[in-house]
Amino acid sequence: MGELTAIKIEAMIFQVRSVNVILDTDLAKLYGVETRILNRNVKRNLEKFPEDFLIKLSSEEWENLRSQIGISSSYGGRRYTPYAFTEYGIAALSGVLNSPVAIEVNIRIIRAFVNMKKSKTEGYDIFQRILKLESDSEEFVQVFEIIFEKIDKLQLQLPSHPKNRKKIGLIK
Repeated sequence: MGELTAIKIEAMIFQVRSVNVILDTDLAKLYGVETRILNRNVKRNLEKFPEDFLIKLSSEEWENLRSQIGISSSYGGRRYTPYAFTEYGIAALSGVLNSPVAIEVNIRIIRAFVNMKKSKTEGYDIFQRILKLESDSEEFVQVFEIIFEKIDKLQLQLPSHPKNRKKIGLIK
């Protein structure tokens, strides 16, 4: 599997029904087990997975997700639609899969979910600051005039800028 990084995990997180989830097949790969084994353990412990922990995808949701992420129709020869685990469902998996690998992977997955939430929050904070600047329009305009002036100066310093290019060809 190679090194398990937050970026690799975040690439496996999709949004279904306005909730971030990871598919059972991706989780099985991360845990180093077969998908059928993961799902069998979940089915044996369904009381640990309420509706907000585990989503059984509908055929339509699965087709939509498959087209978004470019999975061929023969994805592992699935006969059934996959399960999608929310952040809570992944935490509950630690009670079902007790291997040291599962515990370590769970910790990394939950950290990836937290990082994604943090990124969204930081983006929202920046957006709010821009809106505040915009409400004080004179200050907003002045700030952006300064920014654009600096960008123009930087562009003039670039060697690829038309004014700084060396002329080639015949000179008359």
